[in-house]
Amino acid sequence: MEVGAEELPQFMRSGWTTDFSKHSVSYSEIRSGGPGKDGIRPIDSPKFVDAFEPPDYMRPDEAVMVLEIGGDARAYPLAIMIGHEIVNDMVGGVPVTVTYCPLCNSAVVFDRRLDGRVLDFGTTGNLRNSDLVMWDRQTESWWQQITGEAIVGELTGMKLTFIPSQVLSWANFQQVYPDGKLLTRETGSLRNYDRPPYASYDLSARPFLFSGQIDPRLEALERVFSLEFDGDAIAYPFSVLAQHPVINDTFAGRDLVIFFVNSTLTPFPDDDIFPSGVGGGGGEAVRKAIETAIAESSPDDFLPSRAVGSTAVYNPNVNGQMLTFSVQSGIIVDDQTGSVWDIAGRAVSGPLEGTRLEPLVHGNHFWFAWAAFFPDTAVRTAEDLGL
Repeated sequence: MEVGAEELPQFMRSGWTTDFSKHSVSYSEIRSGGPGKDGIRPIDSPKFVDAFEPPDYMRPDEAVMVLEIGGDARAYPLAIMIGHEIVNDMVGGVPVTVTYCPLCNSAVVFDRRLDGRVLDFGTTGNLRNSDLVMWDRQTESWWQQITGEAIVGELTGMKLTFIPSQVLSWANFQQVYPDGKLLTRETGSLRNYDRPPYASYDLSARPFLFSGQIDPRLEALERVFSLEFDGDAIAYPFSVLAQHPVINDTFAGRDLVIFFVNSTLTPFPDDDIFPSGVGGGGGEAVRKAIETAIAESSPDDFLPSRAVGSTAVYNPNVNGQMLTFSVQSGIIVDDQTGSVWDIAGRAVSGPLEGTRLEPLVHGNHFWFAWAAFFPDTAVRTAEDLGL
């Protein structure tokens, strides 16, 4: 597409060297999210501590993004990610961008290398279908977070490579990766990470800053386990996974097994410490009411309280044999050898001990967001799966 400068929305007119003559989506689909360019500041110099010596503020069931490359395992708490949305990092010698869009609950990781150069990413402050639009500092092209595709600027049409990652509880990470690293709150920001924004957002009837049609097959903010292979997309509702924590399936000609654990907390804290009507307005009266509520609350009141679960997906083929899995007495086992497996896809005991399943790229998005970008998504129900 090509567009004259006079047709650009006002919020795009200044502060950018982006080549706005190139874009793959209509500019009418992009809207300002409020903050400007890097108004939500990414983390460019992340600091980590050892997983076996965590700070006191980490709760066992707190949600963390998990990335492991070449034995280098790192946990990025969503309580931090929700305030920064992007971490530019180097993991296992690979330059990566770890991203989280809270409005879509989309936690995805990219390889930052593209055509022989390494890109660094920030937040544009803009949204499309309520999803984070990123920008790279090398060309100032704009990128869609959920799809990893450049939609505006010099690199329009280019795609970043996804890297498999998971969202797990902090306790799961420590158990699986005792030698791993934890992203700390030493970010240079004065944010209160004990009080993330978007309180109870995942209980909303309708998503924030989304004006499109919501696919009625599921509730808008239902969490879904989502996959996309060569243009074919599928979603498994968390409501199904919670009842059936191991699912063996085939999609788009590929075998897969999904693991679900229910202990991971929501990153959207319940807003129950505030008096009725407080939190959405302004003025001195509201400020004082919030200060009073904070003073009278305990530290636990500032943390999420609802378990929503998290997922992992793997290729179940090992050494030429396709394994099927089930849960026995709360433990994941394969039906062929009886080996015991953990949420990270590792056989921890039995004949296959030491074997690891190949992880697949997936997401735990809100339904409305996944359906907006992949409207032809197939939705798996318990009936479809014969459960």
